[in-house]
Amino acid sequence: MAPKPTSSIRSFASSDRFLAEIATDARRPGYVLAGDESFLYQRCRAGVLAELAPPDQRDFCLHDLDLAEVPIFDVLDRAQTPSLMVPFQVLFVRGLKTLYGRGQKKEEFAAIDAYFRRPNPSALIIFVADHLSIPTDLRRMDMQDKERFERIRETLGDWCGIVELSRVDEGDAARWLAAEAVTRNTQIHPDAARELVDALGADMMLIASEFEKLALYAQGKQLFLIPPQHDQAQPVADIPTPTITLGDVETMVLAAKQRSLYELTDAISAKDRPRALALLHGLLNASDGGEDSAIGHLYMLARTFRQMLIILEKNVRDSRAIWSVLWHGFRMPPFAAEDLIRQARRYKSRADLTRALRLIARADLEIRSSPPDKRLVLERLILALASEPKPAASGSFHQFAIDL
Repeated sequence: MAPKPTSSIRSFASSDRFLAEIATDARRPGYVLAGDESFLYQRCRAGVLAELAPPDQRDFCLHDLDLAEVPIFDVLDRAQTPSLMVPFQVLFVRGLKTLYGRGQKKEEFAAIDAYFRRPNPSALIIFVADHLSIPTDLRRMDMQDKERFERIRETLGDWCGIVELSRVDEGDAARWLAAEAVTRNTQIHPDAARELVDALGADMMLIASEFEKLALYAQGKQLFLIPPQHDQAQPVADIPTPTITLGDVETMVLAAKQRSLYELTDAISAKDRPRALALLHGLLNASDGGEDSAIGHLYMLARTFRQMLIILEKNVRDSRAIWSVLWHGFRMPPFAAEDLIRQARRYKSRADLTRALRLIARADLEIRSSPPDKRLVLERLILALASEPKPAASGSFHQFAIDL
């Protein structure tokens, strides 16, 4: 199914123009999808397949190639050779950065130039430049990415359409949620949309995935409002449209739950024991309180303190530098970056954070040993983390104080 047009949303404008163009005679023989915004890439790909690659022909007309594995010469040869099985071919070519590696690649670019001077009208080549990261505001684009992007424009821009897959603006992401809800006969409260976007850092792939879950959850709640004796063939009067609320987001979306976790670590780092205990009880009341839940809280605490340890060791002072010291998959949501830097700077040394990790490790071992009261284990841990450590015993220069 082709993606629905989103002409009123600015962040989708480039992909909308691309999808509109490929459906007309103005279609160019090649395009470059520039940027690592996966949601917009999948949207563009779905539109191309819906328009040019019927499902019953895709085994013969669709080619997914990677320049790290296949030379550009073979790609161009495949595009130039008409297929005996289908009237049209679509080639998605990844690994574009291979063309811009070491060496001048004169032969490769000469071959590209020769092909596009006389392209096969029954083929479409789509280069995927997902090694570029294009921010919402192009003025904030990384210098290296900017140079790479200009190089692509200089070498392919004369022949290929350039489609910018930049990061989606937070406001545009919220507008997409409202529009998408309408197509599902569902509503989403503005506060819920803002919370979902903020909690997920405007990551559209995550937002779309979580919205799917929330829409099903909201529709499922409506089933309880339908009278048991109701005839399913007749419409139900006075039953409101399924609505996604702020509470639904906080209940169903892990990143939204993490807000409470960062509030907890804020209280711990500030040594505010009453607030830390109150926040812990809030987290426990929002979950089932079982062993899996307790271990999950400990895991997130350990992860957060490890992040703070790296931030302190690398002397990170602003959120722009945090992404260079925390690797992909070990980063916090964007909304928490400044808070976590501030919390990390409250600790005087690496030893204080190492002590916290040891306390969490001990609590984890105790939880897994089936204690009579898991809540009590977590309460003791939070009190210990939010207290100043006792001085080390005389002569224990290499032992951190972990007994309180």
